[in-house]
Amino acid sequence: MVMTNNILNEAGQQVRKFRRSRDNRMLAGVCGGAAELLGVDATLLRVAMVAMTVCFFGFGVVLYGACWLLAPEADDD
Repeated sequence: MVMTNNILNEAGQQVRKFRRSRDNRMLAGVCGGAAELLGVDATLLRVAMVAMTVCFFGFGVVLYGACWLLAPEADDD
């Protein structure tokens, strides 16, 4: 049982979680946080979000708003 708990604790420490960025933000930090999680430039995600909004009748705005409301802000590490 102790070995199982150790394995679960180690796995839990390695999981990367989506957080809104405090540093790389233009509005709420959603694209900046996603860029940090994915390891890409935030500008690429911002352009993709605008394209998604234009091409899919506002879906990008809905997705951004949902992430803004549901994703917690990053810690002050």
